[in-house]
Amino acid sequence: MQTAILKFEKLLNENVNHFSTLSNEVLETKIPGKWSKKEILGHLTDSAIHNLVRFTEINYVEKPYQHRPYNQIDLVNLNQYQIMDPDELLQLWFVLNKQIVRIMKSVDEKALDYKIVLSDESVIDLRFLMTDYVEHLEHHINQIKA
Repeated sequence: MQTAILKFEKLLNENVNHFSTLSNEVLETKIPGKWSKKEILGHLTDSAIHNLVRFTEINYVEKPYQHRPYNQIDLVNLNQYQIMDPDELLQLWFVLNKQIVRIMKSVDEKALDYKIVLSDESVIDLRFLMTDYVEHLEHHINQIKA
């Protein structure tokens, strides 16, 4: 878990400054059928919101934890990330993820083995979900930086 946390912190710290240097034109440019860089950052914000809830709820709800999916496209549109102030969006993304880092650093070793049932009935554990979250974040950060 420590490796994932270190990678997570590095991704946050390196990219919060990089993203703030991108112009609105770069952030808001859209290709038909694709999200803009700003909307990708919004998607990462939605992901942070949902995973923060998952990473905390799993500690006190009935086990196994029932993973609830969310409609990514609808959320990006409903939250209007394309027209949101880019500094506010960046702050929101960063602060939510700093809280997730705190949760990951303090998670009980036993909790990492808590079972999570996905919507397709497959089963993962909290360790996988947290590690996968960092990989998902890295994937989309690379899209923004491309």
